Amino acid sequence: MERRVVVTGLGVVSSLGLNIQDFFDNLLKGKSGVSRITRFDVSNLEVQFAAEIKNFPFTDRFDVKLAKRTDRFTQYALWASLSAVEDAQLDLNKLDKTKAGVIIGSGMGGIETWEIEHIKFLQGGPKKVSPLLVPMMIPDMASGQVSIYFGFKGPNFCVTSACASGAHAIGEAFRLIKSGDADLIITGGSEAPITGYCISSFANMGALSKRNEEPEKASRPFDRDRNGFVLGEGCGVVILEELGSALKRNAKIYCEICGYGASADAYHITAPDENGEGAYMAMANALKEAKLSPTDIDYINAHGTSTKLNDKVEVMAIKRLFGEHAYKLLVNSTKSMIGHLLGGAGAIEFVVTCLSVYYNKVHPTINLDNPDEGMDLDFVRFQMREKEIFAALNNSFGFGGHNACLAVKKFVGG
Repeated sequence: MERRVVVTGLGVVSSLGLNIQDFFDNLLKGKSGVSRITRFDVSNLEVQFAAEIKNFPFTDRFDVKLAKRTDRFTQYALWASLSAVEDAQLDLNKLDKTKAGVIIGSGMGGIETWEIEHIKFLQGGPKKVSPLLVPMMIPDMASGQVSIYFGFKGPNFCVTSACASGAHAIGEAFRLIKSGDADLIITGGSEAPITGYCISSFANMGALSKRNEEPEKASRPFDRDRNGFVLGEGCGVVILEELGSALKRNAKIYCEICGYGASADAYHITAPDENGEGAYMAMANALKEAKLSPTDIDYINAHGTSTKLNDKVEVMAIKRLFGEHAYKLLVNSTKSMIGHLLGGAGAIEFVVTCLSVYYNKVHPTINLDNPDEGMDLDFVRFQMREKEIFAALNNSFGFGGHNACLAVKKFVGG
């Protein structure tokens, strides 16, 4: 019999909250987490705002020594992982830790540490560079540190596929549990890219909105006046667990993850395939593995970046796959409120998808004042919607042409 995989715990770090309740409540209210950056001087930057996490209290829950030896992206992952473990009410003493793994994706890794240490190198020479640079910078260290913290000895690695990293990580974790290589995996994605260096690069390539005068209105997916995405930071983590294990310990089950589709555009380093072939294939493959038909889907948490081409191509792919049913779907973009978390985006948006299926509530897409030509799906404009959701998809697409789609359905019994 094929092993089934369920979601039993959730954890987040975001500009709209450091716990699931605050985070989801703020999303449902349509609150923006975007504001002027306060962490460092932005007066010389072309883009001066982001979805920044202010006053992150890492040492309230973790040792000061650990704080000094970890980059911000790893700290986010540790916080969200601990929250997810607590939410799942796991008894770590009863867990077979050889069958428990950690897979956390990151697109950029410790970019803040890299930037700080590079400045030291330029100003003071080689001896000024910290010996901790490498273990703080490499993208796999979030997975590594979480594994060390909990003592999990099962599959442990990082997925790096740009903005699809978190979704790919969850998909790979799903497959490992399904195949029997693990019984439980902490999985998701984490990113901390809000640095002057990183912002400058994205701004210079024309990817970011430059609406400094109205930062909370800058992220506007599917809107006629969108002009680029807003950089965000944070982490989304889920506990994936084999169904039998979850039922045995009487765990709360948010939903069942039942399909994972991955594809490549094989087209361009940053632009999506203009025909939407890769996005279409990822969604179609997820539905196939989930044994769901397009008409079974009630909701799609879209990639929805607020860039001209990306939004257009995603809507095109949805219409192609779903046909007339596309107009019966609820489609929203979490990025309208928390910006684009890059490697963490797919993971935190998967958390949102699980919450929507569990609570039958879909948050609004904010700033969608004037839908662009062809953007005529139900994007849940203006206010949240309550609707019975049986099954949903979560889309993530990354630079390099990486596409991932995760399918979940309501858990209705063993």
